[in-house]
Amino acid sequence: MVCIAIPQPSVDMEYNGRSLPAYVKALEAAGAEALVVPLDAPQDRVAKMLAGVQGILLPGSRFDVDPQRYGEQPIAACGPADAARTAVDELLLQDGFNLRKPILAICHGTQTLNVWRNGSLIQDLQTGVNHQPGRTVVEAHPVEIRPGTRLSGLFEPSGDARAPGVARVNSSHHQAIRTPGDQLRVSAVSPGDGVIEAVELDSPEHFVVGVQWHPERTCAESALSRALFGALVREAERWQAPKISDSVTEPTGKPRAKTAARG
Repeated sequence: MVCIAIPQPSVDMEYNGRSLPAYVKALEAAGAEALVVPLDAPQDRVAKMLAGVQGILLPGSRFDVDPQRYGEQPIAACGPADAARTAVDELLLQDGFNLRKPILAICHGTQTLNVWRNGSLIQDLQTGVNHQPGRTVVEAHPVEIRPGTRLSGLFEPSGDARAPGVARVNSSHHQAIRTPGDQLRVSAVSPGDGVIEAVELDSPEHFVVGVQWHPERTCAESALSRALFGALVREAERWQAPKISDSVTEPTGKPRAKTAARG
């Protein structure tokens, strides 16, 4: 059984107790073991933990990304950052990109991934679409999945890989991607307002997918949610450590990008 590393979502233990079990359950249902990385673990301990995992899951959080990480000053609507989560996320992202381990990022994790790859965020969404209707709303709004992407390969209800697919997803975020980071391509948008809902690494060899919604909450109802976790686990099962002689061609992110958003 493969092992997937997941950081504690937050320094807020109440939030962790409410949110973490859903991620663990989704991974286990897909056939993987979850290894939870404590946010207070020393760097050398995290490195030892990562040596035994084949994939990485970056979950949501109740905190926001520090706008200074993408060159902006925070506005009043931007919440506080979580420095401990940021530090652990950076270690996991560095490990994932250096060794080409598969990565699935969710909400906060997607925003963190994007900023770590030198992208930027919208600090507070103001559109006609409600992107934070509540945790219990299973189908908050549609997302249009772009053809020819990894994500479209997981969701093609029409069977036509050339046509965009439309899925309905839950939603719990007030920030979003403004500018995609290095080598990240947009794979889904909210058709009602153009908000970026998913990105993925533009590389056939390295599985890196980030979604703005919360598939861990809807695995029972959504085939797409199950497919996302299933794809992460399949890629982890196929993963092999690069040979020492192999050169790592993917550029790594700069350490200016590691916190998150409410979700």
